[in-house]
Amino acid sequence: MKKYVWLPLILLCLCSVASGRLPEKKDIIEKMTLVNDHFMSEWPNPGDSIHIKGHRPSNIWPRAVYMEGLLALNEVDPQKRYVDYAIDWAVANLWGFRGGAHTRNADNQCCAQVYIDLYRMHGNKQVLGHTERMVNNIVNSTQRDDWWWVDALQMAMPVYAKMGVEKRDIRYFRTMMELYKHTRDHISHMGLYNPVEGLWWRDADFLPPYKEPNGEFCYWSRGNGWAMAALVRTLEEISKTTDLFPPDGATEISEIRQWLEQDFVAMAFAVKACQREDGFWNCSLKDESHYGGKETTGTSLFVYGIAYGIRKGLLSPVAFGPVVEKAWKGLSTEAVHPDGFLGYVQGTGKEPKDGQPVTYDSHPDFEDFGVGCFLLAGSEMAKLSMLD
Repeated sequence: MKKYVWLPLILLCLCSVASGRLPEKKDIIEKMTLVNDHFMSEWPNPGDSIHIKGHRPSNIWPRAVYMEGLLALNEVDPQKRYVDYAIDWAVANLWGFRGGAHTRNADNQCCAQVYIDLYRMHGNKQVLGHTERMVNNIVNSTQRDDWWWVDALQMAMPVYAKMGVEKRDIRYFRTMMELYKHTRDHISHMGLYNPVEGLWWRDADFLPPYKEPNGEFCYWSRGNGWAMAALVRTLEEISKTTDLFPPDGATEISEIRQWLEQDFVAMAFAVKACQREDGFWNCSLKDESHYGGKETTGTSLFVYGIAYGIRKGLLSPVAFGPVVEKAWKGLSTEAVHPDGFLGYVQGTGKEPKDGQPVTYDSHPDFEDFGVGCFLLAGSEMAKLSMLD
């Protein structure tokens, strides 16, 4: 997929998308700030252990996803308190991982995305010691079946891309694609991605012949949202590799980019077809009767991905502008409470029935990742609005 295919449309239509129907940047940031301030007030000490479903360190994936969203908010509305909060969290966890530096679990690795981004702000190489050892342990092994569930793509895939950029080492990208392709094409001999429908099964438990009550395949909204976010965050890193590698490496990177862009665009069209009239997506993308209703996390991740695709010229603003406009309106007006609490967040799990009921007033087991997903969506909407 060539980025420049849509450039004429971008030039002609993006201003109308950004200024005609999208809210202004200040209004988007106002909603993001409201939601984020609510979360920060509930967790004034980001490094404190989390006492939910047992005793957990704060570098677990739900908090790491929140930190991704916090730094995304800081991109569009820079504030020292955001960066300080993230650094306090990283320091409290000694810039390390649940399971130690040899963990292969993608959930445990998620926090490395934030560590690398904080390193980019301050340049202290020592803070990446655990991250480098963790990633190198996998790069130097031959095992490539670590990412057996679709969530793992968002948790870990961008880590390898970020390390590839920082170390100027093609091996990180190569390992990333080997892991990705195993998940995509080889889990249980068929892979978790259905190229016919452009959507992902969550894990092998949901591969055919498993079906939803209406006879459709089970495509979990947030699971597909994680896959889309992984593609976005990885493609953004790849965009930083210009002149980073010699010709043979540049050719390999170009092939990786084309592969991921094709998957991203196919996903975007598939997701677009599943959107509800109110702008949200159901927990089950293909069966509105199976725990149907508004759901914030999947919706936020789709907004994050599609808005990015429009902004980068991968998606037509004519076809996809109304998708994110309607979705953001739903999120910002129907999910956000007056005090900043975020409604319609499905708690942790792996399929539509988990974390139910999902309502305006329901409290998920972990709210961290819901806030993080919302902030990621808002950050891309804010960037899109600035293209007017």
